[in-house]
Amino acid sequence: MNGEFPSESSEIKVLHVVKGLGPGGAERLIVNQVLERDADRFSYEVVYLLDYKDHLVPLLEEEGVPVTLLDGPRWPLTLAAHVRDGGFDVVHVHSPVVAATLRSLRLLRGFSAHIVTTEHNRWPRHHPLTRAANRATYRFDDVTIAVSDEVRESVSPRVRDQVQVIHHGIPLRSVQDLTACRADVRQELGLRGFVVGIVANFRPEKAHDVFLDAVTMAATADPTIHWVVVGQGPGLAAFRQAVHDAGLGERVTVTGYRADATRVMTSFDVFTLSSRHEGLPVSVMEALALGLPVVATRAGGIPEAVTHEGNGLLVAIDDAATLADSWIRLLREPELRAQLAQAAASTASRFDAGVSTKEIELAYRRLMIGSG
Repeated sequence: MNGEFPSESSEIKVLHVVKGLGPGGAERLIVNQVLERDADRFSYEVVYLLDYKDHLVPLLEEEGVPVTLLDGPRWPLTLAAHVRDGGFDVVHVHSPVVAATLRSLRLLRGFSAHIVTTEHNRWPRHHPLTRAANRATYRFDDVTIAVSDEVRESVSPRVRDQVQVIHHGIPLRSVQDLTACRADVRQELGLRGFVVGIVANFRPEKAHDVFLDAVTMAATADPTIHWVVVGQGPGLAAFRQAVHDAGLGERVTVTGYRADATRVMTSFDVFTLSSRHEGLPVSVMEALALGLPVVATRAGGIPEAVTHEGNGLLVAIDDAATLADSWIRLLREPELRAQLAQAAASTASRFDAGVSTKEIELAYRRLMIGSG
């Protein structure tokens, strides 16, 4: 093939493969890439495997992206057939289990599509068998991406050198435009005064138990703070009950799942996360874009986005007392809060999905050059 890139008229057909399309970070990054795609040169499709995680399907379909559910125990064979028959140039996989399976199937079934894999979580979070399968098959990736330096460093040293870091992003301008909704959202939720908010699905790694311990401490120390909790998952009912049992029902608003979670975040004065494990949270990127100071743990890639006393405050994992103290500090030091908020807004440009999508699509195009 002549020239630096394929012909302008050569459309590259990309299939994204993910376990589910729930409201989690990895899934939302796929949506963000779709929103920022170069529609003249790329066509996207998405397949997913878990029928109960379909929250983001309407968003993709609104963008004209075909979405297919491949459920059932024969999904590996169905996926291989879908890739082969669909004529895809690139298959971009967002699950380590699926990635290891697809690499093996390419060897067995002989389809020609390039494989791109994104690591969204640190390797210690994966099952030992998943790690072993990826160590054995990583070399069959054409491109391997990690969402943060921390995620890359967690990969087995045997295969780490092939992993490149791309800090994925959010539709920056669209998120920033939501700040105009602040007064309306606060009125809808009945919020007044100083609000600390968390957006995280109810999974053990998000440490809502630590968050609630910190709330209990801060609520005792200052009667004016209100908390908003956005998220869904198997621990939601138990968390609601714990809030009630602690006598905090009037101080803590638990919204459950909100399709407009980013809009709800505009009502916050401070964004917080109590996580024990993270890749690089989309919610942190969105908080920065909204100009919110972030109070979060030093989990995973969070310190790559948040600097202590730069655009937020960082605390140790499982340190509820310091988490509570940090909220109170920002309440009582409005000048510091304003300084961190301004820095947060200026930091957000690092996480523009328009930039990261161009970098990913450039990787796709280079693969096509190499095979041309």
